[in-house]
Amino acid sequence: MKLYEYEGKEIARRYGVDVPRGLLASSVEEVAEAYRRLGSQVVVLKAQVLVGGRGLAGGVKKAGSLEEAVAKAGELFSTSIRGERVGKLLVEEAVCISRELYVSLTVDRASRRLVYLVSGMGGVEIEELARRHPDKVLRIPVDPFNGFSSYMARQALGFLGLPWDKLGVLENVMRAMYRIMVDYDAELVEFNPLAYTCSGGLTALDAKVIVDDNSLYRHPDLQPLYGRDASSYERLAKQLEFNYVELDGDIGVISNGAGLTMATMDAILHYGGRPANFLDIGGGATRERVREAAKIVLTHPRVKAVLVNIFGGITRCDEVAAGVVEALKEAGVAKPVVVRMLGTNEEEGRRILREHGINAYTEMDEAVLKVVQLAREVG
Repeated sequence: MKLYEYEGKEIARRYGVDVPRGLLASSVEEVAEAYRRLGSQVVVLKAQVLVGGRGLAGGVKKAGSLEEAVAKAGELFSTSIRGERVGKLLVEEAVCISRELYVSLTVDRASRRLVYLVSGMGGVEIEELARRHPDKVLRIPVDPFNGFSSYMARQALGFLGLPWDKLGVLENVMRAMYRIMVDYDAELVEFNPLAYTCSGGLTALDAKVIVDDNSLYRHPDLQPLYGRDASSYERLAKQLEFNYVELDGDIGVISNGAGLTMATMDAILHYGGRPANFLDIGGGATRERVREAAKIVLTHPRVKAVLVNIFGGITRCDEVAAGVVEALKEAGVAKPVVVRMLGTNEEEGRRILREHGINAYTEMDEAVLKVVQLAREVG
């Protein structure tokens, strides 16, 4: 779950990280009041959206007077950034910047540990920077047993070329990031840019915090925020306790087990298709559970064809078949469905599908090729 910038900054402030003075505004009138209260000649108006690329999309504007702030606020409130309407602005005092740095703490799934990413080139997309100039990004792995250690700050300081008398300040920032990561069960804590100010301080000009959705039961204060960055389909899937992730393709995927589901998505990509989602119905799914899962996928407007890939162990193929048939009836859509199933009660499952005009495949490659073909034919 993504937090808004102002929420991430409030957390950072509570953990001792310096952030610019700012006020949240939901209207042009509130922007004018915020400008007066801040008492700063120059302010920065920052659209509060959960999508990336805000700066390039014109979502951050400077204003040097009350009149300019009001005019630019009006522009921002009337725009959308990558499809998300701007409903709130963070009005902040402008900060005198000597250098823009980048510091983040994220989960490195390959090494199964946290890793700091540090760069002297802040304010840019770190993925693109790491791809083009890997020497410009320092990776500092965090030992899961020891957590943050002071030597990490020394490494970062040397890489960034900051004066040694700033070690304590940088160490405080990095230690705070680690505490936020652990305390909030976060997947990412990012300050981009982290400003080395004209007065020699370190100020987080932007803060991004992403919390693991699966940990929300431990954070009742964050639970009401869930779903702001999710589609209606993702929210419904969450309520029904499905492991569901929306993607940008047009082939719906339903499978049992995360490994088989991901392998199915890989196969679709291999044969030239694009998966529209990840949906794992889990083991032992009943027809009711399969029906609800299939309805989520079938009714998504971007889905052109659906692939159901089941390996029946504790999951019964006849239950899956019955659930798919019921979903097709209840969803009221005429989208092609391809089924591949093997395992428990397989023959009964095939019989149920045949009676409703669906042939089940045995080989996964054949099923994937068929669904890719059907999606293309739908256009």
